[in-house]
Amino acid sequence: MNTFQPTLKPFKWNPNPKPTTIFFNTQNQIDPKTPQSSTSSAGKIKRTVLTKEGRTKFDITPDRNFYTYPRFVTHVDNNFIKTLTNLYRDRLSPDFEILDLMSSWVSHLPENVKYKKVIGHGLNPQELAKNPRLDYFVVKDLNQDQKFEFESGSFDAVLCTVSVQYLEQPEKVFAEVFRLLRPGGVFIVSFSNRMFYEKAIGAWREGTGFSRVQLVVQYFQCVEGFTEPEVVRKLPDGKKPDISSGFDWIKGVFGLLSGSDPFYAVIAYKNFKPIYE
Repeated sequence: MNTFQPTLKPFKWNPNPKPTTIFFNTQNQIDPKTPQSSTSSAGKIKRTVLTKEGRTKFDITPDRNFYTYPRFVTHVDNNFIKTLTNLYRDRLSPDFEILDLMSSWVSHLPENVKYKKVIGHGLNPQELAKNPRLDYFVVKDLNQDQKFEFESGSFDAVLCTVSVQYLEQPEKVFAEVFRLLRPGGVFIVSFSNRMFYEKAIGAWREGTGFSRVQLVVQYFQCVEGFTEPEVVRKLPDGKKPDISSGFDWIKGVFGLLSGSDPFYAVIAYKNFKPIYE
């Protein structure tokens, strides 16, 4: 009697069934043609933080117009940059894939650390092309479109340096950052008291150092799944400049007063904070 013996094919697990292919379009923008992963409740916006008035700017023209011409300057002083670089050295591992959000011609990453990959984002391609730390970059106006075409879970870290004050839809941007991060990935938002006054949102212009920190904390808290935000502060030592006069206040707004820039960073992780030995 013949016994039927089924032929079984061995199961082969493919850890990356849909590889990401990166293309450049005619504007030299990265165009990853990657299907989006399914989403869960994590990463959802629980509540809005800003009022309509809080999102308004004095200059309501598109930000792309404002950044048409490159500005090859640093927008904070050397003490701020040193503090930020040390923070990056402490929080970012060399094997990280990093998205430098709203970047420019410099990323302030430690010069002696080579990261696995650094992708830049901004509005001026000339500035981004000058940045030696970027493997490649994408040009996108986050006030017009908050969605990237990167695959979910593409990055170990996302950085935003002295630019959060220009976001008109920060809740949506922070939710998108959550999507882009891998579990345990970190989002570091740093800022000082300098800004392009006409391009900063009303809630930022009218705030203080303390209220701006609390504002960024609320941006994190409004997205389901971020850990409790951690705040890092380093304020200038010694006597603070007197900005009681209108002229000195204007100089302070544009960062023209002497003295060190105050340093603020708000940091949170996706789902959990990793513990490294």
